Amino acid sequence: MADLRTSALIARGVGVVCIAGGFMLGVYGLEFPNTIWLQTALGLLVTGMMAQGYAMYCSVRWVREQRDSER
Repeated sequence: MADLRTSALIARGVGVVCIAGGFMLGVYGLEFPNTIWLQTALGLLVTGMMAQGYAMYCSVRWVREQRDSER
């Protein structure tokens, strides 16, 4: 059970960092739209959202396993 909780915490951290970096690069990329920074920012945003989704999956699964072990 601790593995799922650790995975969720790591995924949340990675998600937050990727989303924050994506927004920062996105602002720079909007100022210079012909550079690669805009695509990089969008990739970071998508990666961050996927990491957050995985963290939610791990959290829900961890809660279910914890509830099943109490029965």
